[in-house]
Amino acid sequence: MKKTLYYIICPFVALIAATPFLPQPSHQGMRLSHAFEPKPMAKPGADSSMVRLNDELTYYFDRHNVQDEGYEMVAAFANGHRLQVKTRGYLSALSVGTWRHHQHQGLGVVLDSLRRTIIGTWQADTLVQGVRLDSLGTYRGDFSGLVAQGHGAYQQADGSYFEGHMEDDLRHGFGLEMLLSTDGESRLRVGEWQKGRFWGERMKYTSERIYGIDIARYQHGKGRKKYPIRWDKLRIVHVGKNGSQNVSGKADYPVSFVYIKSTEGISVRNRYYVNDYAQARKHGIRTGAYHFWSVRTTGAAQAKFFIRNTLFRSGDLPPVLDIEPSKSQIAQMGGPEALFRHIRTWLSMVEQYTHVKPILYVNQLFVNNYLKDQPDLKRNYRVWIARYSEYKPDVRLTYWQLCPDGRVAGIHGDVDINVFNGYQKQFDDFITNETIP
Repeated sequence: MKKTLYYIICPFVALIAATPFLPQPSHQGMRLSHAFEPKPMAKPGADSSMVRLNDELTYYFDRHNVQDEGYEMVAAFANGHRLQVKTRGYLSALSVGTWRHHQHQGLGVVLDSLRRTIIGTWQADTLVQGVRLDSLGTYRGDFSGLVAQGHGAYQQADGSYFEGHMEDDLRHGFGLEMLLSTDGESRLRVGEWQKGRFWGERMKYTSERIYGIDIARYQHGKGRKKYPIRWDKLRIVHVGKNGSQNVSGKADYPVSFVYIKSTEGISVRNRYYVNDYAQARKHGIRTGAYHFWSVRTTGAAQAKFFIRNTLFRSGDLPPVLDIEPSKSQIAQMGGPEALFRHIRTWLSMVEQYTHVKPILYVNQLFVNNYLKDQPDLKRNYRVWIARYSEYKPDVRLTYWQLCPDGRVAGIHGDVDINVFNGYQKQFDDFITNETIP
């Protein structure tokens, strides 16, 4: 017991002597007044991690507003607020160590089974709130027993910070995390955790968001059955099975943009492309074209085929390269290195012809397995991700294809539904600065 007391008390004598006692848990996370305006954190001369942090926060506020879950928490974080656990009173000698003959009540210090030091508040022999130190950082917040349970925050020695809901010592529920790194990869994550794993931001679909569709020959019928697209009737009325639960009110959104398949490989052309393109422009819908990638031919040959068979007019959306190869198909092309060499060729040739950077269309699996190792593509090109989940993809993106089973008045059958990453102001800026000149 004396040895235990020595290891616990010595590092905290000065801290405990001046520490006021813990109140009962009453915090609900960081919240702000309506008058609050987020402020940049990085100052001139700041190190790279702080510059990146400021960049992450600026990007977040540019793409979100107060309707988005967690906005106020992020705003408070940007303004320097961190969850604090305050104390009142003084530590009794009877409250140090392992108690056996009296109930724990009030402020105490103890080691848990992993030899982590906890300074906390006990009520009726139960730890309810406190501060816990380990080899990597400090947790402060709610407890149940000796495990983190409820609202809490964890700050690492390098400044990385998490605040949100904890369950059985794991992040579980809504939270904010800022990962700081000296290698330029610092990043902000806001959204839902499940048993310690980050799933993403749950988006709320409202009429203020910017929605679009992508179409090919399949929207005109199958086999001998043909169905015309009624361009004057287009309205998005269903955002798919996964997304419908996050709709605010009733889904009834205008189609603000449309991407039309033009070509595939070096031999496939969409016979409906030219007419669909003309109709979309006639009805005032922002229009773009995409090329479906093939592993059977070179990037240069595919770029030439796409350019030769596609219309590019001023104000059109950036062209898109749709990349969906399987692992075996990538191997067929010579592996990831060869694949990306051909992709870069396609991107360069199409950009040179249209004078605008193309957009990469990929799925989440491709991002996780391949695109993560291509920092130049992630840095220099916009991304459109297909992820059929209620959670928004955890990357910077221009469009999110949220479902393949949406419904659009005026089109027969299922339609891919997409949402622009931002609101009207950001979309207007995108149209002004990123479309074909």
